[in-house]
Amino acid sequence: MSNFVLKKHLWEVLIHYFILKKSVAESYIILWEAYGEYAPSQDTCERWFKHFKSDDFDVKDKERPGQPKKFEDQQLQALLGEVACQTQKQLAERLNVAQQTISDCLQAMGKILKEGKWVPRQLNERQMENRKVISKMLLQRHERKSFLH
Repeated sequence: MSNFVLKKHLWEVLIHYFILKKSVAESYIILWEAYGEYAPSQDTCERWFKHFKSDDFDVKDKERPGQPKKFEDQQLQALLGEVACQTQKQLAERLNVAQQTISDCLQAMGKILKEGKWVPRQLNERQMENRKVISKMLLQRHERKSFLH
């Protein structure tokens, strides 16, 4: 069962205990006995009981306050297009985000650092064909005249 499904399920179970007029502590103990380490903390149970007391029984995640993503992948792609030999640290400084954010985005974009440049992790069709042609040429040259002669 995915973590999200389990989380939503546990919220619904908490609503059930709230309607049965169980205390937060009782609800937490029951959930801990049933779900062990996957049970929500007692603080989480208290927070949800406060929602329920204010007639908020919506178990969907709400928008949270916080800093939105500061850049789009297109901005990162544009920076890579300008100068492909920038480090993650330099890219992070230019976009004013954490280096880990840049690392995650580059990985999601399928980019890898090779010889100081960010390149696609997978070869495209043209690159694969070029490698085949060069390999065949090298084999033919070896058959005509071995490098040991």
